[in-house]
Amino acid sequence: MSDYRIAIVGATGAVGTKMKEMLETSSLPIKEVKFLASIRSVGKKISFRDKLYEIEELKASSFEEMDIALFSAGGSISEVYAKEAVKRGCVVIDNTSAFRMSEGVPLVVPEVNKEALRQHQGIIANPNCSTIQMMVALEPIRKKYGLERVIVSTYQAVSGAGISAINELKQQAQDMLDEKTTIEANVLPCSGDKKHFPLAFNALAQIDVFSDEGYTNEEWKMINETKKIMSDDELKVTATCVRVPVMSGHSESVYIELKESDVTVADIQAVLSEAPGIILEDNPDEQLYPQPLNSVGKKEVFVGRIRQDLDVKKGFHLWVVSDNLLKGAAWNSVQIAETMHEMNLLKNK
Repeated sequence: MSDYRIAIVGATGAVGTKMKEMLETSSLPIKEVKFLASIRSVGKKISFRDKLYEIEELKASSFEEMDIALFSAGGSISEVYAKEAVKRGCVVIDNTSAFRMSEGVPLVVPEVNKEALRQHQGIIANPNCSTIQMMVALEPIRKKYGLERVIVSTYQAVSGAGISAINELKQQAQDMLDEKTTIEANVLPCSGDKKHFPLAFNALAQIDVFSDEGYTNEEWKMINETKKIMSDDELKVTATCVRVPVMSGHSESVYIELKESDVTVADIQAVLSEAPGIILEDNPDEQLYPQPLNSVGKKEVFVGRIRQDLDVKKGFHLWVVSDNLLKGAAWNSVQIAETMHEMNLLKNK
């Protein structure tokens, strides 16, 4: 197998930048990289493995010589260009919501359902950042003891909303510390919605726009993606997604109900301690539990605060944390490519 030609679409964004970093240390054999973005970024320089590359304008023809394309430039861009890449023989790993629930498109977390990659038809979807870390934490438990119900509340970092949201939070925080009377808000909770509110020293119980039954699109993503990844339409799932003034690292309070009885906290700790992609941090006596600040820059999912519910014997509570830009986005995308390589599912031009 010769080396691969890889393109990053959305190379200057928060996730695209992390994709480049993940590729720099990846086990993939790489022959060539191409960095694609909007015309505003054309000509800017990007360093990759001690070599400078110029950012190129995204066009359909950009994929002529590429083997793999990592997309993270927004759903509307993916909808136009992902299929153009596939037409030219390129495998697309898409980090937007454009294809996640599409028939025939695998929605993949490598630790959970890598066999789904065998059914791809050119496009593989990267799940929502919050879904990914929850799947890594829950799949080992589901395989061992079965799973009937999931109730998740998220505490999502501002980096999940992009660079403009990060910059706005920094400005808001400084303005509040300076005791300014007007705090400007133009991005959050959702740039496409009617109203915007400050996130600094605040919490916003809205991520994406509101949709059916009073749930936001982000909450529906977690509900529907969980069922698709776990291949279980009967699984009961609900979510409340909240944006908090944390720069990076999503946190989740997850309540689960198992199918099996007589499971203990120690049993779940034992399963998770041996599971791939998980670091167990669970020692209340030593105040050891996952923190988003400590997850930044790490590929793993951190799990702690495991407790049995006081009223439901089969019920357990977990605290799940991960770097949303890495395992929640860039690393999971590159990990999919590495897994496809290991499974001999990639071809070179």
